[in-house]
Amino acid sequence: MKRGKNYNSAAAAVEKSKVYESAEALALACSISKAKFDETVEVHVRLGVDSRHADQQVRGAVVLPNGTGKTVRTLVFAKGDKAKAAEEAGSDFVGAEDLVQKIQKENWFDYDVVIATPDMMGVIGRLGRVLGPKGLMPNPKAGTVTMDIEKAVKEAKAGKIEYRLDKTNIIHCPIGKVSFGAEKLQENFVTLLGAIIKAKPAAAKGQYIRSCTVASTMGPGIKINTAKII
Repeated sequence: MKRGKNYNSAAAAVEKSKVYESAEALALACSISKAKFDETVEVHVRLGVDSRHADQQVRGAVVLPNGTGKTVRTLVFAKGDKAKAAEEAGSDFVGAEDLVQKIQKENWFDYDVVIATPDMMGVIGRLGRVLGPKGLMPNPKAGTVTMDIEKAVKEAKAGKIEYRLDKTNIIHCPIGKVSFGAEKLQENFVTLLGAIIKAKPAAAKGQYIRSCTVASTMGPGIKINTAKII
C-alpha cells in the first residue's frame, strides 16, 4: 500500500518493535500528527475472549472525564414527563411514533446517540434492522434504555462512549482529539481501560488484554504497554 509523505514521516518516528508506556505513546501520537484538521485519537484493544460466545461478550459504556471533543446529537424516544425531561436536559430531538415514521420513511440519521424509556422499546423494535447495523439501537447495557432520561442525555453530551467487541475480538474507541494534549488523553485512556478491565467476563480464560494500540486518524499505530494499568 502506498502511503503519503506525512504518514511516512510520522511512521518513521515510531519504533515498530517498541511497546510504549501509555503517556509516552499518546504524547508521540500528538507530536507526529500532520493533518490539517484536529485528528481523533483512537484506542484499539484486542481481548483474549471469543465474541461468538454469549458469556464472553464485552460491552458497556463509560463517561470520559474530558469528553471526546465531538458535538453529540441526541435523539430521545419518550412520552409525557420523560419527553419534557429530555427537552429540558438539552436533547436535540424528542418524540415517539412520529420519529419512528420519520426514520422509516425518510431514512433519517441526523443524530449520534439514541436514548429511550423502556416503555418505548416495543415501538422502536421496528427500527432494529435500521438502527442496529449503525450501532444506534438503544441498549440497557449502554445506559441508553433508562427511566433517568435527564442523566442519559447529559452523559451523552458530556462524552459518554460505548465500547463493544467486534467480530475479531477487538474494541475500537475514540478517546479525544489531538488538540486535547497527552495529559487529557491519558486521563481518558485510563478511564476507558479501567472500564474494559472491570467488564471482564467470568468465562474469559488466560490473558485478557492481548494488545493495545493507539493511533490518530491519519497516523500510524503505536503499541501500548498495558501491564501497569492491569
